Amino acid sequence: MVETQRIRNFCIIAHVDHGKTTLSDRLLERTQTVLQREMKEQLLDSMDLERERGITIKCHPVTMKYRSKDGTDYLFNLIDTPGHVDFAYEVSRSLAACEGALLLIDASQGVEAQTLANAQLADAQGLSIIPVINKVDLPSADIPRVSNQIEEILAIPAEDAIHASGKSGIGVEDILEAVVHRLPQPRWGNHPKPRALIFDSQYDPYRGVICYIRVFSGTFSLNAGILLMSDQRKTQVKELGIFIPTPSPKATLSEGEVGYIVTGIRDVADIKIGDTLTITESPAQEMLPGYKEVRPMVFSGLYPLDTSDYEKLKRSVGKLRLNDASFSFQAETSVALGFGFRCGFLGLLHMEIIQERLRREYELDLISTYPSVIYRVTLTTGETIEVDNPLDLPDPSEIDKIEEPTIIARIHAPNQSIGDLLALVTEKRGSCNNTETIDETRVMLTCHLPLNEILVDFNDRLKSVTHGYGSMDYDMDEYSESSLVRMEILVNNEPVDAFSTIVHREKAETRGRALCAKLKEILPRQLFKIALQASIGGKVIARETISAMRKDVTAKCYGGDISRKRKLLDKQKEGKKRMKQIGSVNIPQEAFVQILKSST
Repeated sequence: MVETQRIRNFCIIAHVDHGKTTLSDRLLERTQTVLQREMKEQLLDSMDLERERGITIKCHPVTMKYRSKDGTDYLFNLIDTPGHVDFAYEVSRSLAACEGALLLIDASQGVEAQTLANAQLADAQGLSIIPVINKVDLPSADIPRVSNQIEEILAIPAEDAIHASGKSGIGVEDILEAVVHRLPQPRWGNHPKPRALIFDSQYDPYRGVICYIRVFSGTFSLNAGILLMSDQRKTQVKELGIFIPTPSPKATLSEGEVGYIVTGIRDVADIKIGDTLTITESPAQEMLPGYKEVRPMVFSGLYPLDTSDYEKLKRSVGKLRLNDASFSFQAETSVALGFGFRCGFLGLLHMEIIQERLRREYELDLISTYPSVIYRVTLTTGETIEVDNPLDLPDPSEIDKIEEPTIIARIHAPNQSIGDLLALVTEKRGSCNNTETIDETRVMLTCHLPLNEILVDFNDRLKSVTHGYGSMDYDMDEYSESSLVRMEILVNNEPVDAFSTIVHREKAETRGRALCAKLKEILPRQLFKIALQASIGGKVIARETISAMRKDVTAKCYGGDISRKRKLLDKQKEGKKRMKQIGSVNIPQEAFVQILKSST
């Protein structure tokens, strides 16, 4: 067993696609944690989706043994963290389980938006940061420029940076030695009672919930009674151990160690990320700092394309929920789409990942409704309610004000794109609060934007106007009052609930016209005219008309008096008028799919 002062707990943080997982592969190779014959690329990314997209979705802890140049044995606990802003809470919990962080910066891309955000997160947690300039062997690497950015933006001396390459293994030895000498030993070990932080969890169908923990003080042993401090829930340790990188059982986990505990609890919702574990015999009184509930930020309805798949979808979202505590769902029905679920996500990427997993792992064809956020509605009675579904918005006469969530976005982009970027931010009802020059080629804009405006196409348009060189990171800001309304689409004077959205009053007409025009293209013609209308509170703001299919009733008239033709046409007109009164328009399922795909 290694002494506590020779344990180093650290994580790797960086912007998306800066080489975190590749570098962790080299560290596993160098410390011989994984044998060469068992090695494969992106070893810690266990999901196919993670490998394909080159992103980390779940954090992956691993324990390594390292003998330093002076012959001393050390125990390293590495946590490979997600880089995307949607998983920022998971990153913050992983950081809380460490004393240090390797901050990776791409030698050709330089400091990006999430590099800065993750560095600030690590600094706020009091971590020691070792900057690593990665991919130095690339032909496009510009080390002097990146070194300058490290000093200017991150306020870290450039000489502290280690030059490395995760692909070729350059600098790996220097990184391991820096972990030994520049990162502190485990903290908060002097607390008199046993305490451990739950920084992640996963579900096993045979063993229940498996908690990923970092022990800060005391010892946790097999069969001991444990207490979850947030809700005082008691359970027992069924198994515990470390990751090397597959789970390896042990008899005890002591101060400074990172590992797992099998609890026997059957629902991941009962285990809260960031919670503190203690022993029931002599429980600690104060929790470890920084615990907060994870709240979904984006909501969307998920419906099966084939209505007979509803039970299959119900089972599938239940299974996904077991491995992702930040995903929430509740049943809802739609007149147009049938039975489905209103689902809550951390962000748009999280929503995309969940939908992709449902399609792949459970073979489901889905329709997703337009994504929305949580609005805060103050009624005329003074009561405040939260609304995430447009159909739940009260009548305008009952509403005093509506507030929407806003964000502070940090956008890194090339200098020449600044004009297009400002135009994009203005179009999305945002404002630019600050412009900072990073170096001679890049700037950083700090903008205030409504969260609802960045949900659908903001990131794609950002990449487009910056020719792929722009990056964005954001933090939640306060709610702000806004002129929001519910827009409904009427087909033949009947509202279609699947197309209802909450939009800003200024944008309602443009969006209404676009939706009506799209529906006109998609809906099949009938024997009578169909009116397509966008309305707000009964007032029509946009309209399109699908013309009727017309039978040529005068085809049998060969010459003769014009009045014969008129008589037949008038008779047809009367028949169409009656048909319009009693006729109904059945919107085909394909129309919903096409409309919702074009608007999300």
